[in-house]
Formats: sequence, C-alpha cells, structure tokens
Amino acid sequence: MNEFDKLKEKLKEKGFKLTTQRRVILDVIMENKNKHLSSEEIYDLVKRKYPEIGLATVYRTLQLFEELGLVYKLNFDEGRNRYELYQEDAHQHHHLICLKCGNVIEMEGDLLEDLEKLIEKTKNFEIVDHNVKFYGYCSNCRNKV
Repeated sequence: MNEFDKLKEKLKEKGFKLTTQRRVILDVIMENKNKHLSSEEIYDLVKRKYPEIGLATVYRTLQLFEELGLVYKLNFDEGRNRYELYQEDAHQHHHLICLKCGNVIEMEGDLLEDLEKLIEKTKNFEIVDHNVKFYGYCSNCRNKV
C-alpha cells in the first residue's frame, strides 16, 4: 500500500470521505512534503489545480488533517503555521530556521534520544514526541554578509 492509500484509508477509518477538495489538498502536501508550506501557500497551489476552492475550505481541511494525524502543524515563530506530512515510522525531526531568509532545513536523525531515555528513567515520564527548532543563518545568507 503506497503512502497516499494509507492516508486515504486513515480518513475512511475515521468516517470521512476523500472529497475532491481533500484529495487536491492532500496531493499538494504530498507533492511538496519537504517544503513546510503555510496554509496560504497550500491554498495558492491548490487553486491552480482546483480554481473553485475557497481559502476557508483549505483551513478547515488542514485542521481536519491535523486532528486525524495526517499532518503536523508547525510554528516557526513567524506569525503563521506551516504543515508537513505525518510519517508513521518517523520520530520527530528537528528544524534549522534561517533568521534572514526564513528557509527551513530539516535535520535528520534524533539528536535527543539519549536525553529522552534519561528523562523517562529519572522522572518516570513517558515521552511520545518532541519538537526542537534551531535558529541561525543558512549558508546562503552567511555568504552574502
């Protein structure tokens, strides 16, 4: 079963249909899965494929997708939320955020695995996920100075 079929099945399990609008929004998110798009950026891309869709529909669909665990809503402290596709077997990864251009770079690998184990052991606390953001300047912006 491919990734799209898994997401479609998850919608169905929760009692939701894959409407044309939801399908187009899901397609756009999957086509741009490493880009951390905002709802407005998703709307702009969806509108090219499905011109009659409204911004409110995109907002409601993203909220539904988040509630169903299909997408993560990310806040990079820039005044808007961004979204990325939920990957079932992936532990939360970290993000590097450029303060100048706003570029977001994914940091693969879990840098905090040992710290999580220590916290769980010493504090009797089960960690299910975490989110870490590093702020600085990307190589392009550093080279322009």
